[in-house]
Amino acid sequence: MYKIIGSDGREYGPVSADQLRQWIAEGRVNAQTQIRAEDSADWKTLNAFPEFTALPAPPPVRGPVELNIGNCVSRSWELLKAHFGLLVGATLLILLMLGIVGTALRLGTNLACGVSFGELIQAHGVGRFRLQLPGILVSSIWYFVMTGPLMGGLYNLYLKLIRGQPAGIGDAFAGFGPQFGQLVLGSFVVSFLSMMGFFLCVIPGLYLSVGWKFTLPAIIDKRLGFWEGMEASRQAVSGRWWPVFALLLLTGLIAAAGMLACCVGIFVTMPTAIGAIMYAYEDLVGVQLPAPQ
Repeated sequence: MYKIIGSDGREYGPVSADQLRQWIAEGRVNAQTQIRAEDSADWKTLNAFPEFTALPAPPPVRGPVELNIGNCVSRSWELLKAHFGLLVGATLLILLMLGIVGTALRLGTNLACGVSFGELIQAHGVGRFRLQLPGILVSSIWYFVMTGPLMGGLYNLYLKLIRGQPAGIGDAFAGFGPQFGQLVLGSFVVSFLSMMGFFLCVIPGLYLSVGWKFTLPAIIDKRLGFWEGMEASRQAVSGRWWPVFALLLLTGLIAAAGMLACCVGIFVTMPTAIGAIMYAYEDLVGVQLPAPQ
């Protein structure tokens, strides 16, 4: 078993010799990559290990990766069939924590402030908004703090399964680890700047929201700061904005289609949509560095 230093300066591994050979063949590591055997403390370049020097030269650096929308969706469907209970359960749990808890906080705060349902029904326009304002503020804080870590953790679970790594429901809460603060900031900054773009003109807001779609998975997957995650997403989408937009539009329609079957279908369509987006992330961003083990 071996450990390596990736191009991001971080340590990855342990990985087997066969996995290293695969990365060599894919061009992910080269002769100058720092590597050490797991039972040794000395870092050496890859070409210092006889077991790897006889390998054929890696292929030339790949050109821009093209996004295959249909392939992302089909692979997501296969992933869902292979891990149906885990993906449906984790996705439902995370979405319920965001949606139902946020709504409960809003209603509970209004009741605690003495606002009854009858008053809300009778009020209209600005008056109704004023009555609900305390609850709206409390639920907004909940969404501000929790959206990034919860969705980042869910993306982490999908990526582990996509890469064939062992995964469980606990991986869906990985966002409450070291990357918690960066996920909170990433979610807020992307939402705020995209919203400002929509207010100024719809087109800038749409452009920004698509360009930063991979921010949260990049933050939790590559252990990046929030701005680095936004940049990684923007660079990955650059030159592929229309295919990524088409994928997001398609996955939005897939997720919405689940509502037609008495909302039950969303248990299948939502994980399929999220999985397709994570396969797109893996193709455009994840392949740039070896995945953390």
